[in-house]
Amino acid sequence: MAQTRNEPAAEMGNLPEWDLSALYSGIDDPKFAADFDAAEAEAQAFADLYRAQVAKLDAAGLAEAIARYEALEDLIGRIMSFASLVYVTQMNEPALAQFQGNAQARMSRIGSTLVFFTLEINRIADDRLSAMLDENSALAAYRPWIDDLRVYRPYQLSDELEQMLVEKSVSGRAAWNRLFDETLAGLRFEVRGKTLTEEETLHLLSDADAGLRADAAAALSRVFGENISLFTLITNTLAKDKQVEDRWRNYPDPATARHLSNQVEAEVVDALVTAVREAYPRLSHRYYALKARWMGMDKLAFWDRNAPVPDQPDRAIGWDEARETVLSAYHRFAPEMAAIGRRFFDENWIHAPVRPGKTGGAFAHPTTPSAHPFVLVNYQGRTRDVMTLAHELGHGVHQVLAAGQGPLLADTPLTLAETASVFGEMLTFQSLLSAARTPAERRGLLAAKIEDMINTVVRQIAFYSFERRVHEECRDGELTAERLGQIWLEVQRESLGPAIDLGAGYENYWCYIPHFIHSPFYVYAYAFGDCLVNSLFAVYQQAEQGFQEKYFDMLRAGGSKRHGELLAPFGLDAGDPAFWQTGLAMISGFIDELEAELGAG
Repeated sequence: MAQTRNEPAAEMGNLPEWDLSALYSGIDDPKFAADFDAAEAEAQAFADLYRAQVAKLDAAGLAEAIARYEALEDLIGRIMSFASLVYVTQMNEPALAQFQGNAQARMSRIGSTLVFFTLEINRIADDRLSAMLDENSALAAYRPWIDDLRVYRPYQLSDELEQMLVEKSVSGRAAWNRLFDETLAGLRFEVRGKTLTEEETLHLLSDADAGLRADAAAALSRVFGENISLFTLITNTLAKDKQVEDRWRNYPDPATARHLSNQVEAEVVDALVTAVREAYPRLSHRYYALKARWMGMDKLAFWDRNAPVPDQPDRAIGWDEARETVLSAYHRFAPEMAAIGRRFFDENWIHAPVRPGKTGGAFAHPTTPSAHPFVLVNYQGRTRDVMTLAHELGHGVHQVLAAGQGPLLADTPLTLAETASVFGEMLTFQSLLSAARTPAERRGLLAAKIEDMINTVVRQIAFYSFERRVHEECRDGELTAERLGQIWLEVQRESLGPAIDLGAGYENYWCYIPHFIHSPFYVYAYAFGDCLVNSLFAVYQQAEQGFQEKYFDMLRAGGSKRHGELLAPFGLDAGDPAFWQTGLAMISGFIDELEAELGAG
């Protein structure tokens, strides 16, 4: 049974909570207030000096202006990272919700003051800007950032409209995001006399007790159903908000903004989606049929999809063991990787306990290059939790390495941001697999890895398909909860296959996916990253000379290079349709291996 109190289970050991003092000591830290005042004053001084003047700057002057803007971005990143991180572990605390909301509103005003700068850079003629970049090395250092700005050039609005959108986001999109977060964090689920959070209840869907899984699913269905009107309103409102902005910007497709921010061509994403959907029968359909037979069932109920298989160990894995498992796997690949990862544990950069009011799921927050990243997990001692830790720690290592690019170029596009995380997962999995002591343990590990990969590739592409259909249908008017549920079931049936029984209550399970609310069309980046890493890992397994050095160069590049440049040293090309087949073949190969082991057993 999952824990319902703040204290971790004894077998988990001492679960760490992060120390945010690298940013600020607390919400009443005088330095936080002083930095906010300084950011506000610097933003106004910057605007007074450069507004309507950017086009008149020479190359050296523009380089100086960007450097000053970058320094301000670092300060802004520090302020808002703290406001977010201090809130997400205690979203049920009114004082922290107010603190975060006030910081967001004030930062929106700073953002509206600064929005002119990138707009004016984009109004510089191509030939003139190109000549300026060629003549000044300080300016040329920012070329990747400028190139990223230029892709938005056809879609940018007037200064006044851009400023209005930034200011209005606090009472618009950001407010609806906050409503979603606080609503989800406040939901409670009654399971066998215990009151659980959403995260704890979802965790029970992977419990060894089939009856408990069914009870948890019933509780989720009941509470989601009771709140579905609100989640439907949030979804419709945000879809309409996006539709209006997309129309004003003349984006040709609902996902265009995401493709631009991901620095990936729509054709590449379409090729990925097509390849994964065509692979559904040989991946998810085949695996879930195999799992149903393995568990002695004709079909799996939807709450059995992530159930432990008969051979899967059901012991709790303590935090210390999880830490050493991940770091040892990292060390075998590259000692530098493990050394960076160990800092997260030794210096309290991780928040691990499950608790009421804490956001669900897991993430790695890069904060700002002058500080360091922080990792959040909800650790409950399963093998899947160990893999999640390996995943998020991979993000953290990537963020540490990319920090040298500076505030404007450290952030990696989402399609590449998953590279180090999924690679870290794969290293950890291979380490666990090689250490398996019995055939049964090996089969259990293979099944867990296949399920994680299906959740990362198949499930996320199904999410992407769901989002596309929702946003496309919302153009013709608001969608009812019933229609959203129909779309959800249709894409889930297509992706999961006939071996999964999507019974009553599952139609509302779309409502808790935060990516639909916070980051429309984010989800395909997971599938992109998983397939990319599968192809990358195949190169590594061939023991190519100098792989580790190339890998670290890729991570250090941050957002300074696009996927084509980063993959070229490995002989990989995401624009080649065969690229995706290589990645998907690794998943299919694991299923082949599991089938063979079950047959032999």
